[in-house]
Amino acid sequence: MTTKVGLRVDVDTFRGTRLGVPVLCELFDEHEIKASFFFSTGPDNMGRHLWRLLRPAFLWKMLRTRAVSLYGWDIIFQGIFWPGPIIGKKLPAQIRLAARGGHEIGLHAWDHQAWQAHIDTMTMEDIRLVLRKGFDTLTDITGTPPTCSAVPAWKCTDSVLLAKAEFPFVYNSDCRGSSIFRPVVDGKTLSQPQIPVTLPTYDEAIGKNGITIANYNEFMLSQVKPGGLNVLTIHAEVEGIACAMLFAHFLEAAKEQDISFIPLGELLKEAGHIASGMITKTSFPGREGWISFQGDIHGEGVCHDRRP
Repeated sequence: MTTKVGLRVDVDTFRGTRLGVPVLCELFDEHEIKASFFFSTGPDNMGRHLWRLLRPAFLWKMLRTRAVSLYGWDIIFQGIFWPGPIIGKKLPAQIRLAARGGHEIGLHAWDHQAWQAHIDTMTMEDIRLVLRKGFDTLTDITGTPPTCSAVPAWKCTDSVLLAKAEFPFVYNSDCRGSSIFRPVVDGKTLSQPQIPVTLPTYDEAIGKNGITIANYNEFMLSQVKPGGLNVLTIHAEVEGIACAMLFAHFLEAAKEQDISFIPLGELLKEAGHIASGMITKTSFPGREGWISFQGDIHGEGVCHDRRP
């Protein structure tokens, strides 16, 4: 029996959009795969994350993943000395390539770095403004409003959920967890379902617990659970550039194990009854700082397998 995996592509940077998106689109065409692309459309200021090297957990992650060779110097220093390029303005053709390829198009961020750095202090109006900028830019580029969204770095708050409810998103993918659910805010169940990511990402797994390039694909395939919700996030900057060959081999191995990849929206169509739940803040293996995690209506986590 075929096991379906929702495939989510996060596009965080100028480099990932310019180089990674075309590579992934071509690879998906070869394997007849449709995925969900979540685009950052505003300024690429990712180099401003360098101050986080003062934090031991972030420094260790950069060393463990060999970040310079993985992401490239242009990402490492983007936006430090002058404002980064506006991705949607400079690279609309790459975004249209994914849309015309029949892939699901969603909003990731206006300014990915600013969201990660400032979401804790952003007001509701701040959140509405950056969502609107990203939403309108994607609409102008593709000619169609994005149907879904996914916050950067799985950093979501109740204010974010309420702001997103004002947009015509069919679903959002803002947290980690184990099942599709409708989030509850202030005792009210919101209409937009959450499709949480269930599988680890490359930067969370590599270099830990004996996981290397040599056995990474084997490890990832072992994480897919037949009969459960399986949602995988890849990054245009990683699987579309530095690890493109590794990812191509992963797709081939998955096919041999009767694993197929579909857009997240297809998972929603097959979901059946959708329960309510909360989104809570938690620490997470392989990530620095807090992320959003699926919890029950009492605010307790519902997924206890957070490997690796």
